[in-house]
Amino acid sequence: MSQFVRALGMMSGTSMDGIDLAVIETDGKAVVRTGATAFRPYKETERSAIRAALADARHVATRSDRTEAMREAEELVTSAHVEIVRDFQTRFRDDVLPLDVIGFHGQTVFHDPSRRLTIQLGNADRLARETGVPVVTDLRIADVEAGGEGAPLVPVYHRAMAQSACRDLPLAIVNIGGVANITWIGAAENDLVAFDTGPGNALIDDCVHRRTGADMDRGGALAAMGVVDEGLVATWLANPYFERMPPKSLDRDAFTCTGAEKLTLGDSCATLTAFTAASIAKGISLLKGGVKQLIVVGGGAHNPVLMAMLEHRCRIPVLTGDAIGWDPDFVEAQAFAYLAVRSLKRLPITFPGTTGAPEPLTAGRLARP
Repeated sequence: MSQFVRALGMMSGTSMDGIDLAVIETDGKAVVRTGATAFRPYKETERSAIRAALADARHVATRSDRTEAMREAEELVTSAHVEIVRDFQTRFRDDVLPLDVIGFHGQTVFHDPSRRLTIQLGNADRLARETGVPVVTDLRIADVEAGGEGAPLVPVYHRAMAQSACRDLPLAIVNIGGVANITWIGAAENDLVAFDTGPGNALIDDCVHRRTGADMDRGGALAAMGVVDEGLVATWLANPYFERMPPKSLDRDAFTCTGAEKLTLGDSCATLTAFTAASIAKGISLLKGGVKQLIVVGGGAHNPVLMAMLEHRCRIPVLTGDAIGWDPDFVEAQAFAYLAVRSLKRLPITFPGTTGAPEPLTAGRLARP
């Protein structure tokens, strides 16, 4: 295999907003050249099918089990990925072809490492067959089966980004998707700590969807009109998860946040947003190596109310990824392209400090066209 690989990464996260695509060229180590990106929003029919699959997935016994709702969602998720890759190949033909590999995450519908069970929907064999590109998938499975958390997977890419950007270490990168996770990067090569801090956008999105039918609190506009109920935030933070030392990870629906439903829409959004910020601040307090600055990527980086709450509660400088030249919307898609390359080269993608794996582990299954 040549030193540099051109990879397309695909990510459809727990926020269920849609599919992110990003091309990178990398040696699978520190050198990363970013390229074209695209986004394909999920249709409401697709989102509804995924919600039904989320409900069913909590009751299955193995990752290969599929209820009727899960099969329907998997077919729709796969079709959406095939559609956007084909469109991407056409639109960016001169810039991205040929692609050497696709990193395919699929749509997570259940994650419980205590049961050694993580379920992502998506047919990688069909994706490879219909796009003509080899696909690396199942990147969480080996870690979970070895007793690791299987999440977060992005820290090794965060390290490559920090090295490429020559950022002062130690630093922390927080990705705020449906769930929020943090990566702490120290000065030594394997000085990585990562874990899910708690809720990201999912609780806010679900609240807004239930009450208005909209997908999210865009730009934090609803939260900006509300008042935070600090008593509720304190009650939710009493969950034992927040005192557990990392590594640790969460399912999207791990928190119910009882009491939010009694607040006005604005107050509910403000309080749930504060809960996300407070849980990230709590996560930072568990880091023993110190943090000079916090860099935020993911959908939460577009919420100025959440960003302000983070700076207030963390009491360290908080920057969005775009402030230092990163594209915060596509870091995870880029990461899965990077992980696919590392998988092909049999390089580790998870580590004791990031997932609790017993040793650095590689992972992934290769589906050929």
